[in-house]
Amino acid sequence: MGIRGLMSFVEDHSSEFFTDLKLRDTKIIIDGYALFHRLCFNSNLELRYGGDYDSFADVVQKFFEALFACKICPYVVLDGGCDISDKKLKTLKDRAREKIQMAHSLSVGGGGYVCPLLIREVFIQVLIKLRVCFVQCFSEADRDIMTLANHWNCPVLSSDSDFCIFDLKSGFCPLNSFQWRNVNTVKGTQDCYIPAKCFSLDALCRHFGNMNKALLPLFAVLCGNDHINLPIMETFLSQVRPLLGAPSSKGRRHHRVLGLLNWLSRFADPTEALDSVLKHLPRKSRAGVEELLCCSMEEYLQSQVRLQDFFQQGTYSCPDTLNLGFPPWVLMALARGQLSPFISDALVLRRIFLHTQVENMQRLNAHRVSLPIRQVIYGLLANASPPPGDTAWNARPPQPRAFSEVERINKNIKTSVVDAAELPKDYSYLSRLTELSLARRQILLLETLKVKQAILDPIPAALKLPIAVSCYWVQHSEVKAKLHHLQALLLGMLLGPVHAMINSPEEEALRGAGAKMLYEELQRAKARPPGQGLDLDAAHIFCQWQSCLQVGLYLNQLLSSPLPEPDLPRLYSGSLVHGLCRQPTAASVESLLSACPEAQQLYEQLFNAMKSCAPAELFLPKGKSTSKKKRQKKQGNSVSGNRVGTALDARGWHERSNRFGLLMVAALEEHTDGSELG
Repeated sequence: MGIRGLMSFVEDHSSEFFTDLKLRDTKIIIDGYALFHRLCFNSNLELRYGGDYDSFADVVQKFFEALFACKICPYVVLDGGCDISDKKLKTLKDRAREKIQMAHSLSVGGGGYVCPLLIREVFIQVLIKLRVCFVQCFSEADRDIMTLANHWNCPVLSSDSDFCIFDLKSGFCPLNSFQWRNVNTVKGTQDCYIPAKCFSLDALCRHFGNMNKALLPLFAVLCGNDHINLPIMETFLSQVRPLLGAPSSKGRRHHRVLGLLNWLSRFADPTEALDSVLKHLPRKSRAGVEELLCCSMEEYLQSQVRLQDFFQQGTYSCPDTLNLGFPPWVLMALARGQLSPFISDALVLRRIFLHTQVENMQRLNAHRVSLPIRQVIYGLLANASPPPGDTAWNARPPQPRAFSEVERINKNIKTSVVDAAELPKDYSYLSRLTELSLARRQILLLETLKVKQAILDPIPAALKLPIAVSCYWVQHSEVKAKLHHLQALLLGMLLGPVHAMINSPEEEALRGAGAKMLYEELQRAKARPPGQGLDLDAAHIFCQWQSCLQVGLYLNQLLSSPLPEPDLPRLYSGSLVHGLCRQPTAASVESLLSACPEAQQLYEQLFNAMKSCAPAELFLPKGKSTSKKKRQKKQGNSVSGNRVGTALDARGWHERSNRFGLLMVAALEEHTDGSELG
C-alpha cells in the first residue's frame, strides 16, 4: 500500500516525529519487498542491461552481515500475490504503465527505476544462503508484519508509509534513514550498532492536539492509498477544502495531508468523522462509499495470520486460503518461497502481470517468446481441485482453462487471453503432482523446453536448467540471436564456476591462479564503460532469454525441481554479457579461456549442447544461407573443398565481425560438415 505524500510530510517534520536509535541486540521485522527495491535502486547498480545479479547479491549479503555484526536478528516478510478481492487492480495497471515509461527511458539513455526480472528470486536465494528466516505471505504482507512486530515487541524496517498509520509498539524505522553501511561501536565496548530513526505515532498524534489514533486509518483512505481512488472523494475534499486551511509551500499533497489531519483531529472517534464525511456526499452515493471506506479501514487492523507459528513451528495458516480448495503442498511451498506469487495469482485470479524489462519498445514484448512454457504452467494449474472420488473435498465447478496476461503493447498495456495447454492425464490434478515420479516430472519439463535428456547429460547439475532454457530460447527467440550473443551468454555462465574454483581450498595453486586470471578478465569486461548507447536488439535478445529462464524456473519449481535450481546471482550479469558482446578485442575466446583449462572444457560442453539445438544458420558466416538450393550451386567443389571454404569464410567473418575472434571454429566446421552431408 502507501499513502500519497505522507512519508515526505513526516520526514519534513523529522525532529518532531522521529527519535534516534542505536539499533542492536534485537529482533527486527523487515518488509522484504521494500528492502530488495531499496537495495536495488540505491546501490549504484546498473539497471539497463537486465540485472547485475552478482553485484546485487553482494549488496544484500553485506546488508545482512551488518545486521549480524550488531546482533540484530532479521525476520523477512515478503508480499505474495495480488489481493483476492482485486481491489488494487487499477493501481497495479497504473504502475505497470509507469514501469513501461521508465523502462523506455532507460533504453534510450535516460533515467528510471525498473527492477531486473529475476531480482526477487535472487534475493530469496541470498536469504537461503545466509540462513535468514523469511516467509512469503499469501497476499499483501503489511498487516501480517504489523501483527508479528507487535507480538514480538520489535521494530519494523520498511519504506511503506502505511507503517506510519499502524500502531506499532516498538515503532517503524524507515529504510532511507537506516544507516547499515555505517556500523558504529558503543563507546567503551566492542558492541556494534546501526544508527537509525524510529517514527513515533504518539508524537504525530500529539502534534495534532492529541488526536485519537483510531482516526488514522480513515485519514489514510481519505488521503488516498492503493485501495482507494474514488473520484467522489475529490467531491468531498472540494467541499471541505475551506476547512483544510491555505496550501502550504510544500505543495498540494502536503496541503492535503496537513489539512486532513487538522480536520480529523476535531473528531472524537472514526464513527463521528465518517458521518461527517458522508454528509458532504450525495445521498445516493453514501451507502456504497461508507461500505468501501469501512472495508479499506480494516486493512489497518491486526491480521489473523500468526507468522510466529511459521517461524517457530513451520506452520502457515491464512484465512484467505481456507475456502480456495488448493492442495496443502502448494500453500506451504508458497509460504516457503519455493513457488512464486506468479503461481498464486494464476490460481486465484486467473491473471498475471508480465513485468516489463528494458527492451526494444518497438518490438513485441520479450515475454512472447516464453508463452508456450507459461501455457504448460497454466495447464498444470487449470485443475487445482482434487481428482474425482476424493470425498475429503466439496465438489467444485470446473475451473476455466483460460488465463489473462497483462502485457506490454508498444508503450501501453493490454490484457490478452491465453488458453492453458492440454496435458496428459497424469498431470491433470495439481494435488497429485508431487506424487509423480521424478522421471515423469522431468519428462514434462524437458518436453516443454524442447530439449533431450542426452544433451544435458554432460552438463554440470547446476547448469542443466539454464542450458535447457537456453536451448528453448535459441530456437524460439523473436529477435534472432547471433553467434556472439550466444558466446557472451555462455561466457557469462562461467562466472559462477570460476568464482567457485577461486574460493575452493581443494584447488591446486596453479589451477586457482588460472581461474583467478580468467575471473579478473571477466570482471574487466563487466566494468569497462560503454562507448555507445544500449544495443536495443542485444537487450531484447537477452530480455527474451531472461523471460524463458524465469518461467522455466517457475515450471521447474512447480514440478518440485526435477532439475537443480541454478545459482542465479552468478548465472547472469547484464553488464558482463553486454560488455562481451560489444568489446572490440582481438583476443579470441580460446585465448581468454586458455589460462583455465577447466573453464575451457566447461565452455565447450555448454557450447556443444547449444550447438545440437540451435538453428544451423546461427553458426554460419554472416549472409550465408543454409538452403538446399544454394548448397547445390557449389557442387563443382568436393565435400572437403566445401568444408575448407566454409571454415576459411568463417575465420574471415569472425575476425571482422565477431568480438570473440576464432571461437570454436572447429565446432563450426563440424556443424557445417554435418549440415551439408545431412
